[in-house]
Amino acid sequence: MSSLARRRATDYTVKVISTGFAALSLVLLAWILWTLISRGLPALGPHVFTRITLPPGAGGGLLNAIVGSLIQIGVALVIGTPIGLMCGTFLSENGRNTQVGNAVRFVNDVLLSAPSILIGLFVYQLLVVPFGGFSGWAGSLALAILIIPVVVRTTEDMLNLVPIGLREAAFALGAPQWKVVIMITWRAARAGIVTGILLSLARAAGETAPLLFTSLGNNGWSISMDQPMASLPIAIYQYAASPFEDWVALAWAGALLITAGVLALNIVSRLVLAQMK
Repeated sequence: MSSLARRRATDYTVKVISTGFAALSLVLLAWILWTLISRGLPALGPHVFTRITLPPGAGGGLLNAIVGSLIQIGVALVIGTPIGLMCGTFLSENGRNTQVGNAVRFVNDVLLSAPSILIGLFVYQLLVVPFGGFSGWAGSLALAILIIPVVVRTTEDMLNLVPIGLREAAFALGAPQWKVVIMITWRAARAGIVTGILLSLARAAGETAPLLFTSLGNNGWSISMDQPMASLPIAIYQYAASPFEDWVALAWAGALLITAGVLALNIVSRLVLAQMK
């Protein structure tokens, strides 16, 4: 066999293997989505959005869990986004090839790959144990810690893509650095930064482990951040293991809602990226 024929055979073999694994992953994904839709869609109804958790057989819904998730995710976004944005800006503008920048970048990479249950345990020791109770604040802080490293990484990467000539031109006109960052670099990288924020939100929306140790869950109606607060991931975790069929159906409905929400966030991030180019 000639060298050319050997290369063609190797290329064909690799393409077949790659295509096969890609097809397998698509089949598995389609199988998961079909199972989720076939089990979750029939369980959706007005009661899911208008009733709180009730005893088995009483026709309860997920209103308290939906509202609790929205509150905790919203507070986490308010906490985590400014921190991640400022940290990513520092790494891009002032932390290149510096010891402080390398240290911050290393810690951020560790947080980015850390299991979410460890974040929950950390916040449990930080807020729950000293203050003597689970709360929505603890859950929001745990989700914020999950949001921060994603925003930091995307912000730094997007700002690094901004041509250095734009900064030099602004500095040559006498603009201070803070104005260059706000008016030039942030504006040029806004599409990627917004996309990173939306993706971090999608990541935090489906986390269960951190909330088990922080906000715990609440079967009643409560929007007080000082008390245990319900959330969709916790409701799914509790209902899926229940022996009652109506609770299991609510778990499938909650899983479908989270999946649809994450899908919507990804679509919105793509649309935002396309509009801002």
